[in-house]
Amino acid sequence: MSAAAIHEALLALGCGGIVGFTLGLIGGGGSIMATPLLLYVVGLSPHAAIGTGALAVSANAFANFGGHARIGNVRWRCAAIFSVVGVAGAAIGSMLGKQVDGNRLLFLVALLMIVVGVMMLRRRPAAVNVAQAGRICGDWSPEGRSPLPLIGAALLVGMLSGFFGIGGGFLIVPGLLFATGMPMICAIGSSLLAVGAFGLTTAVSYSFSGFVLWTVALEFIAGGIIGGLLGMVLATRLAPRRAALNRIFATLVFLVAGYMLYRNALVIFHHA
Repeated sequence: MSAAAIHEALLALGCGGIVGFTLGLIGGGGSIMATPLLLYVVGLSPHAAIGTGALAVSANAFANFGGHARIGNVRWRCAAIFSVVGVAGAAIGSMLGKQVDGNRLLFLVALLMIVVGVMMLRRRPAAVNVAQAGRICGDWSPEGRSPLPLIGAALLVGMLSGFFGIGGGFLIVPGLLFATGMPMICAIGSSLLAVGAFGLTTAVSYSFSGFVLWTVALEFIAGGIIGGLLGMVLATRLAPRRAALNRIFATLVFLVAGYMLYRNALVIFHHA
């Protein structure tokens, strides 16, 4: 292996570790950093960063989904419908995203990051006792509700996820809440199946165009697993300061988004 390949592998492992550590520490938000890290640190092209990042996000989501499923936080029927319908939307969105100039697409991703940062700063609802979560989700039933709102929300969120090359968990959770009225803890657990499915669909679509670097993706995922374990250990010790950590990370998201807007705006207007 050449020195350049070793250097790229270490960068991918490190960046994956940062994303996994963030997810383990504050429970979300880290996936939105995958594309800028792959772009500006590892040095991938815009579309390759989006496609490779989508694969890494998918693997991370499926890993976390297993934990939620074991403790009963998943409403399987709604999760399955949302995932299947949303995959069709993600396939359409990813095809559209590949047709957009890479710099313009990254400019839109940066705007989306600002939205994510704002949502992270909002007060979160009180956590549900883990011991009660399975009972709460198990008791909930969608009977009497039309499936059309769920199908419509899944199609829209899937298209946005595929277009931007993100897991879209921050969009899927509100979509499930709006369409089904299920408890928050069930929406969080159920959303991860869709996040993994959407990310995998986007990655497969991008791979057909040669925009997924599989070796980099595997290195990124490996780093994410290690970082996630370290983040979860630290999270148990810093639980009282979780809100402060959220604010710090949201600020970092704003800074990275601002840098992306600046860099890509220069390119866009230079070629205009």
